[in-house]
Amino acid sequence: MERNCWTSDRLSRLGSAIFSEVGGWKAQARASGLDVIQLDIGSPDRPPALAIRERLAQASLQPELYRYPGTDGSPPFRGKVAAWFEHRFGVALDPEREVLSLMGTQDGLAHLALAMTNPGDAALLPDPGYPVYQAGLAVAGVETVAMPLTAERGYLPDFGAVPDRVWDKVKFMLLSYPSNPTAAVADLSFFEEAVAVARRRGVLLVHDNAYSEMAYDGFKPPSVLEVPGAKDVAIEFHSMSKSFHLAGARIGYAVGNPDVLDSLRALKNNIDFGVFLAVQEAAIAALDLDMTAPDPVAAEYERRRDAFIAAMAEAGWVIPPPRGSMFAWAPVPDGRSSRELARSMLERTGVAVIPGSAFGARGEGYVRFALVEPEDRLREAAGRIGRFLRGVL
Repeated sequence: MERNCWTSDRLSRLGSAIFSEVGGWKAQARASGLDVIQLDIGSPDRPPALAIRERLAQASLQPELYRYPGTDGSPPFRGKVAAWFEHRFGVALDPEREVLSLMGTQDGLAHLALAMTNPGDAALLPDPGYPVYQAGLAVAGVETVAMPLTAERGYLPDFGAVPDRVWDKVKFMLLSYPSNPTAAVADLSFFEEAVAVARRRGVLLVHDNAYSEMAYDGFKPPSVLEVPGAKDVAIEFHSMSKSFHLAGARIGYAVGNPDVLDSLRALKNNIDFGVFLAVQEAAIAALDLDMTAPDPVAAEYERRRDAFIAAMAEAGWVIPPPRGSMFAWAPVPDGRSSRELARSMLERTGVAVIPGSAFGARGEGYVRFALVEPEDRLREAAGRIGRFLRGVL
């Protein structure tokens, strides 16, 4: 019997396995005695605020919270999301129908195509873009149509370049600003254009706003739902992982068009029973804290950005300063492929990054740095890379 006879053909359509591959490279580097600096995975290195952890600990002792939580999210959680959304974006949400809890935004993004499309449909995805976008389509049997994002356009798509024949089969288009991996941002006028295009073309607009609280130089990323009438054609995903350091707790939410959320809810009712209620209590505490005694995470990452970009310039690698997210999108400084550079750099320096090719065809020629280490470690990484580029390592 063939070993792979139990494996679905869908897995072959999932795309790059580079994240697990880099994990293997890191293990090899450690085995060779290297001190590995992990700038590959965007996993926050700071814990949640003490008040959030205390709320989680207290809630976890309550015996009644160990029942099945329900897919929708608890009424207190959905209500707090609605309150925070109005506080942050000035957008009113109906917590009953316009807020849906998720086990992190990756959960919702991966299941969206299953809930919204049929085999043979198509979806527009950013290229380069976060790999889970394409993975969700592959599992659902949906065609991926790439929207090229280029530095010349500020990594914003050109909607007018998409042919009519493509729009005719597209069910939804997905955007994400601040962007992973390009670290680009978009202002409200861009979302006004995107909503108008979605309305004119009769497609759903999906915005992944996981990095809404992580932008620099005074910029405050908007929500697509700030555009009047956006709820008619749009939903938005938000994460508690990055801005509130709850990555391991696995909680996020989707907001916007209630009919779309109903479809996603119907699918998830057959897949899971929702987020542990104690984790929802921690998320409530995080949103409360942000509205009453904010400690913006962006300030910490802006300091890291400035330290890293300056140190890399001294090392001989000039990187455009990111305007948002927790990443730096760095042009490969020599003629090597992004994968070749990432592997060689890890083997020689112990600094782990993700090659741009993992994010789509137009990611080739770049590598992505995750700024998830303290400033001194980022400077150490830059120093090692500088010696590597000079051929010393």
